[in-house]
Amino acid sequence: MTDTSPIAADRPTLPDRLAIDARSPHHVRAVFEHDIGIRFNGKDRNDVEEYCISEGWVRVPAGKTLDRKGQPLLIKIKGTVEAFYR
Repeated sequence: MTDTSPIAADRPTLPDRLAIDARSPHHVRAVFEHDIGIRFNGKDRNDVEEYCISEGWVRVPAGKTLDRKGQPLLIKIKGTVEAFYR
């Protein structure tokens, strides 16, 4: 999706890999100032914690399970990934 509106001009380009967790090296704060969406295998997903477009995967929480640090336990799902601004 290419948006040529003037509002789109001030948005940073979406990276190939992005993570919600601020401790991750793949977290880009400027991107999260705007509402972004992830389309995985043709369906919009709202539970994506991290994605990689070139490798074709997303990480999503595995139910309510937590790891030993109290963070959600994430599973990797492979497929077609699209990131876009809403």
